[in-house]
Amino acid sequence: MAKVGKRYSALSKKVDALKLHGLDEAVALVKENANAKFDESIEVHLRLGVDPRHADQQVRSTVVLPHGTGRTIRVLVITTGEQGEAAREAGADFVGGEDMVSKIQGGWLDFEAVVATPDAMKLIGRLGKVLGPRGLMPSAKAGTVTNDVAGAVKEIKAGKVEFRVDKFGIVHNSVGKASFSKENLLENVKAFYSAILKARPSAAKGTYVKSFTMSSTMGVGVKVDASSAQKDLSE
Repeated sequence: MAKVGKRYSALSKKVDALKLHGLDEAVALVKENANAKFDESIEVHLRLGVDPRHADQQVRSTVVLPHGTGRTIRVLVITTGEQGEAAREAGADFVGGEDMVSKIQGGWLDFEAVVATPDAMKLIGRLGKVLGPRGLMPSAKAGTVTNDVAGAVKEIKAGKVEFRVDKFGIVHNSVGKASFSKENLLENVKAFYSAILKARPSAAKGTYVKSFTMSSTMGVGVKVDASSAQKDLSE
């Protein structure tokens, strides 16, 4: 059995593992407990009432967090057209075509997001086994396959994040950093939760959000009252 460190054990005593917290209280508690020696990410974990094995119950979309993620996102743009310069002006870190595809096939993965023009997808198809498992494969649904590469790059740099349900029916995403103010974290969490609710598949029956938990990278989980949080979105 794995040993629990003194720090984690002390944090656990501050959180009632059975209590459902209001969204405001949960954000404050998670932020307070993020006392590691680095700026911890604040994470949201949602267990959804969907069966990801069925195509009509997939949950996948994007949302622009009002205050960004707190991370520097390196964006790669792959295009065979004339949009490379526009991508660079918009802030893309890497731009190319066949050369970038070959570089990735050689093991290079020094980026966190990929944007592609439709004409470049014939090249990117060769990278499915590399980019797919890492959640980096561009898609029209996520807005990362587009002719407006400049717009896509600007959105990602501004805090746009993609989310998708995993095979267990859970969505895990970072919504900011512990150094953010409580108010900014709360706004980011509300934006993310609202996007999750809007992405509910029509085929999903019964309770959609079965559990809602927040934590910092090295912190303990804080349970959120999902129904109460939904009401908070309208305030």
